[in-house]
Order: sequence, then structure tokens, then C-alpha cells
Amino acid sequence: MTVAPGTALPTLLRGRKAAAFASRELLGTLASSVRLEEDGDGAAVRNAPGARQAFDGITNRDDESSSSSSRIFFDYARRGMGREALDHFLAARRCGRVDGTMLSCALKGGAHSDVMALFFRMRAEGVRPNPFTFASVLSAVASQGALDVGQRVHAQSVKFGCGSTVVCNSLLNMYSKCGLVEEAKAVFCRMETRDMVSWNTLMAGLLLNGRELEALKLFHNSRASTAKMSQSTYSTAIKLCANLKQLALARQLHSCVLKHGFTSDGNVMTAIMDAYSKCGELDDAFNIFVVMPGSQNVVSWTAMISGCIQNGNIPVAADLFSRMREDSIKPNEFTYSTMLTASLSILPSQIHAQIIKTNYQHAPSVGTALLASYSKLGSTEEALSVFKMIDQKDVVAWSAMLSCYSQAGDCDGATNVFIKMSMQGMKPNEFTISSVIDACASPTAGVDQGRQFHAVSIKYRYQDAICVGSALVSMYARKGSIDSARSVFERQTHRDLVSWNSMISGYAQHGYSKEALDIFQQMEAAGIEMDGVTFLAVIVGCTHAGLVKEGQQYFDSMVTDHKISPTMEHYACMVDLYSRAGKLDETMKVIGGMPFPAGAMVWRTLLGACRVHKNVELGKLAAEKLLLLEPHDSATYVLLSNIYAATGKWKERDEVRKLMDSKKVKKEAGCSWIQIKNKVHSFIASDRSHPLTDQIYAKLKAMTARLKQVGYCPNTSFVLHDMAEEQKEAMLVMHSERLALAFGLIATPPGTPLQIVKNLRVCGDCHTVMKMVSGVEGREIIMRDCSRFHHFKSGVCSCGDFW
Repeated sequence: MTVAPGTALPTLLRGRKAAAFASRELLGTLASSVRLEEDGDGAAVRNAPGARQAFDGITNRDDESSSSSSRIFFDYARRGMGREALDHFLAARRCGRVDGTMLSCALKGGAHSDVMALFFRMRAEGVRPNPFTFASVLSAVASQGALDVGQRVHAQSVKFGCGSTVVCNSLLNMYSKCGLVEEAKAVFCRMETRDMVSWNTLMAGLLLNGRELEALKLFHNSRASTAKMSQSTYSTAIKLCANLKQLALARQLHSCVLKHGFTSDGNVMTAIMDAYSKCGELDDAFNIFVVMPGSQNVVSWTAMISGCIQNGNIPVAADLFSRMREDSIKPNEFTYSTMLTASLSILPSQIHAQIIKTNYQHAPSVGTALLASYSKLGSTEEALSVFKMIDQKDVVAWSAMLSCYSQAGDCDGATNVFIKMSMQGMKPNEFTISSVIDACASPTAGVDQGRQFHAVSIKYRYQDAICVGSALVSMYARKGSIDSARSVFERQTHRDLVSWNSMISGYAQHGYSKEALDIFQQMEAAGIEMDGVTFLAVIVGCTHAGLVKEGQQYFDSMVTDHKISPTMEHYACMVDLYSRAGKLDETMKVIGGMPFPAGAMVWRTLLGACRVHKNVELGKLAAEKLLLLEPHDSATYVLLSNIYAATGKWKERDEVRKLMDSKKVKKEAGCSWIQIKNKVHSFIASDRSHPLTDQIYAKLKAMTARLKQVGYCPNTSFVLHDMAEEQKEAMLVMHSERLALAFGLIATPPGTPLQIVKNLRVCGDCHTVMKMVSGVEGREIIMRDCSRFHHFKSGVCSCGDFW
């Protein structure tokens, strides 16, 4: 009969009456009777009844049994049975048979989650800890990240005068892994004696917390303070070179490694290989990989695969992944996680099958990487199924799931995940908060949801984190609260490129082009390195203000001064810049000068401008190009038919509509929505489905009559149907944005700002109505259409009637 480890001996040794131990011979028999046997199901205790009989037969547990007692004790510790080892230790203590080594083993034998509880139980029993005890406990604390417990243990070590090098080294490790680098440095500075481990531990801690330059300085100081560097020192220093892209220093350290004969150390050689990979020297890395001892090792294979992916050589990475399995090297969780960071040329489903086959789908790191890969494909359902399979979800896994919903624009999904995460007691980090705030920027998200998560960020004191601040700036700008975006931006003590780009883009989208250019100039003065997104935002700002000359200058500066190659998006913006201003000839020159064929985005932009400027021939050309690229895009047919209708070509307009019907292309219906008291109300043209339909149409009638009294004259040219003027005027009144406006006016107190979203471009006549209502009703109206924001206030729009 076999029983699980840890169930036989504890019952024999836990009793408080165990005041003495058996003789050496009898205890030797007892210990040998419970040797572990490895079988197919793992470790099992053999001959437990015999052990009990041997123990019960002990009649004289005299003082000569100390070494045999230790033998049983160390047998427990060796098997990882920490609780049983401690029980044995406490029983031995009552007999005076105790030493510090036994206590340290008791702590080391347990799981990290048990060690801290065992330490405090030991203190309650009145046992005095020694330096090795503190070292063991602090190691467990570091593994768990339990900072509060670590600080209590630190205080205990000071109380008992245990300030030895061993304890201080453990404190360095604990504070570094808990992210308190300054506390680790303080411990290091107060150490009376430092060994090589001290230098290595602090250096590794600085590297872990992203303080590479300080670590590099410490490395130079260590060379003057120690006689000889260890393999661990070289490994850490070479990792510094990899992170800092210091190829020359990496080569020097490689020479030192050769000189001191450390080429047989796998960790050191793998670090050198990784450094060469990160510095772009993939051939050198591969040469080391081929000749290094123990290259048939999953760590070195994974490092080489990672180097290929980092250098964009995905096919070689895939080939190495296949070869390592052919060579009977089993991939581990880091291998799979690395492969899943590759571009989408390697589909996640291909790796997913291997992960399931090797049973790694439950590992948090693998599951999170797989989840992120499906997120990049927009496969939210697959990502969610992977998320559910992850055992012991950590904050990274939760954040990845939130990011998946954020990328999909699903604010409700992200909010539900955040709530579940909180209910399970998982504390969010700054990346969790930034992901859920990003989700709140989606068009379907409620206006106040982002503000609620802003409050959550303040609650957890993450509002000053760069990623959270950048997410807040972007969210407020995209939700129409440009003043709130500016407020967050100005409070940021440190700004990254995302913050600057979000602020510039926000002002541009809201029609405040002057402010957008001012932020750009501040960015230039601060010496921030710009990217293509920065110039895209600036050119959009110029486009919305009609600043054609300035827009061209910024485009030229991007190419010549900043050496940034224009993308399709940049050329589409330049086409928009010229065509919106009516310079259609210059627009065609821009398209003709593109280094690659114009895409759908470019031709759609030109087609939209042709509708505004009623250029039939050029519009027809743009439509033909678009239909070749996207034959089932309804917007192309609608824009072309609108161009024909606006110029009175009703026959051609009808032909386009018939073509849509024959190809079964459905026109996207215009829809507007407004949020009142945390509920979103949507409307389509001539909508009568709302419960307050009668009141809405009554308000529309009264509002139109009042506007006519102050000079409103309906512009029926925006009704692109061949019908009588009275019918056209009636159709204008029932546009979806006006229904949303009327509902907002009756559903909110006077003076309350209104925010309306429309999925299509706002009608010109409705734009005029919004301006006049803002003055007559004394309301600020913020409207987001398919291309930009309009801020209506006191009878004026932020777009300056140029959109």
C-alpha cells in the first residue's frame, strides 16, 4: 500500500509530547522505511505501516539520537516536505537538538507560498532565527513579490543583529524583485563587507528594473573592487550590452570570457549570442550557437529563434523551430511565447496546435502570448477561449484580454473583464488601466465610461504613469472632451511620443488647427523624435483649416529633414489637403507622383472632394478606380450617385443605383446617437420608433419655426432626390442628427451640453441648423461625424464652415 508523501510521518512527529528521539539504529530503520519510490505516478512513500511500527517501538529516545534526528529531518527537506520538516524541527527544539542549518532547510524545503507562514510560526514558537533563516525567507518573499512581508522580515533581521553579507545579499534580491531599487541601493551602500554576489545581485536588480546605465556604471565599479569576476557577472554585464545595443563592449566582454575560460558556461554564451542578435549581428550569433558547448539545449535554441525574429528573419526562425523538434529538443513555454511574437506570416493556429500537443496551453506566459496573437488577427472569440484555459491568470493575462477587447473597440467586453478581474481580487497595473481606458475611446462607448476609469486610475495611483496619461489624452480627445485631454496633457510630468501625437491629432480632429501646430512646435522645441504619425496629425490639422502651403511644407520636412518615408496614409492626407481646397489639378499631380499605385483610401478621398466640388468627370474616374479595388464598397456607389444628383444628372444617378441593386450592394444607413443618463439613444432618418416620438417631432417643428424667424432658410440642394421642394424640406427636417438633437433638447435641462455621433458626414443644412440652435438655445453641441468633430457654440462651429 502506498500513501501520498507528507501523510505518514507528520502524524508521528507533530505531537507536543515528542520530547525525545530514538536511538541512532532505530531512527535509521524508521528513515529507511519511508524512502521515496519513483513510479509512473510520481513520488510515493513505501512501507508506511512498517515505519509506524518502528516508531512505536522506540522506548528510549535518548540524547544520542541527534544525528539520526537530523537524518530524518533532512530527508523531509530534501523531498520538499517543508511543513513536516518544520514540525520535526520544533519537536527537536523541545529536546534541545537544534541548529541553524536544520531551520534553514525546513524553510527551503517548503513551497514559497508556505515559507513565510512557516517563518512566523517559528517566531511564535520562540525560535531565534539565524542569518541562513533570513536568507531563506527573503528568497521566498522575492519570489512571491510580497513586499510588505519582506519589510517586516527586514525589520526582524535588524532587531536580531543579522546584518551579515548573506542576509544583505538576500535583501538586495528581495527589494530589486519588488521594484524598490533605491531601497536595494541603500542596503548595498550600508554593507560593511561585499562579495561578488553582492555586486552581481544589485547589477541584476538594476537591469531587471530598466536602469541599464546605472547597472553599467556599477559593473565598471565592481571591476575595481573585486579581484575576479564570476560567470554570473559576465552574464549580467553582457545582458546590459544587449539592452543598450553596445556591440563594441559586448565584443570586449566576449574576449574576456574566452580569456578566463568561461566558454563552457551555457548562460554566458547564450547571453553573448543574445547580445549579438540584439545588436543586429545575426551571423555572429549563429556562429556562437553552432559551436557553443551544449547547443542542444532549449535555452540556446530559444535565444537563437528570438534573435531571428528580432532581426525580421521569420523564415529562419520557423526553420529553427522545426529543426529543434527534429533534434528531439522539446520547446518550453519561453520557446512558444517567442514564436508567437513573430509576424502573422506564422499563423497562431499553427503554433496553437503544437502547444496543445505538448500541454502548454495552461501556462500563463504561453496563454498570454497566444491570446495576444489572436488579438492581432481580430479574433476575439479565439482569444477569449485561450484566456479561459489559462491556469492561475496573472495581471499580464488579464491585461492582454482587456487589450484584445480594446483593439476590437468593444468597451462593454473590456468593462466586464475588468469587473471580473476585480471580483477575483486581482489588482490591476498601469497597463491594465491604460487598456480599459483605450476601450472607452471606441465610438460605441458611453461618454462617462472613460471618466469612471480615470477615477479608477486615480484610486490606484496610476494617473501619473506615462501609458495611462497617454491613454487618457487619446480617450478624451476621441470622445469629444478636448479640454479634458489638454488638462491631462498639461499635468503630465513625463510625456512619450503617444502623448504628443494624441494631443496634436486631437486638436486637428476637433478643428483647432492653430493649437495643433502650437503643440507640434512645442514638441520640436523639446527635442522629441517624431514619427510618421506625428506628421500625419499635423497635415490633417492643416487640411481642416485649409492651410495648403503649410501642409506641403510639413510633408517636405518629414521627407527631407526627418528622413521618414511617406505611406499611403500620408499621400491620402495630401490628396485631401489639395482636393478639399478645390485644387484638383494639384491633387492629380500628387497622385501621379506617388512611388506606388494609389490605393482605395486615396481614390475615396478624391471622390469625396469631387462630390463637394461637383466635378463629375474626375469623380467618375475616381469611382472607376475604386470599384476595381473594392467592387462591393457601398460608399463608392453612393458618392458617385450623389455627384450625378447634385449636378442634375438623374438618369446617370438612377443607373448607378440599378448597378448597386444588380450587384446586391446595400447602402449604409445614416444613423445618429446620443447618450442621456448612461443610456444611448439611436436614430435613423424619419425614425418613429422612439418612445418619445411625438414630443421629438413637436420639438422639431417648434425649433424649425423659431430658426426661420431668425433667418434660417432650408438648403434643399442637400436632398439628392428628384422631388418637389416641399418634400425636400420635409426630408431635411427628419435627418437622423436633427432627431437626436431634438431629443437631447427635451431630455436634458437648459444649458446642458449635448454630444451627438453620426456614422456618415454631417449634412450641410444640418450643420447650419446646429450652429443656429447653439446660439438660440444657449447650448454647446459637440458632433462627431465620420471624419472629424464639430464644436457648435454661440452660433459658430470650430470647423469655420470648412470641412
